[in-house]
Amino acid sequence: MPFCANCGAQVEGRFCAKCGTPVAGDVPPASAQPAGPEPPPLASGAGLTDNVASALCYVLTIITGILFLVLQPYNRNRTIRFHAFQAIFLFVAWIVVVSAINILFGMMRLYFLSPLAGSAFFILWIYMIVTAYQGKTVVLPVIGPLAQQQA
Repeated sequence: MPFCANCGAQVEGRFCAKCGTPVAGDVPPASAQPAGPEPPPLASGAGLTDNVASALCYVLTIITGILFLVLQPYNRNRTIRFHAFQAIFLFVAWIVVVSAINILFGMMRLYFLSPLAGSAFFILWIYMIVTAYQGKTVVLPVIGPLAQQQA
């Protein structure tokens, strides 16, 4: 008869009657421990942190803005929703402003000034991507409060 490794009593079945420890032959082998520490849990279900998702809202302007408003779990996060709406509104503002400038500059024969407006929006677009990635929230004039209301 085998003896219990825990208390030394005789064991007749699969478990020790005195302390309840399983018999050594029935004990499953211990699993190997991982070599390093476990990775930290992801911030959201799909694996993107808030700052990465917020920055991605601006990357393809209206496309990624709409995408993050539709995709779960991002459409429930207020910060990501704000950046998604602001990216959409920034794109619409860019279309309106550049169209108006092209019409006005076309009437005044100042076509060479039109690329300046496009360059200004490009710089603003890059700035918004970088600040969103840094976790900062920049509320743009006019469209920022609208985005805050929608978020």
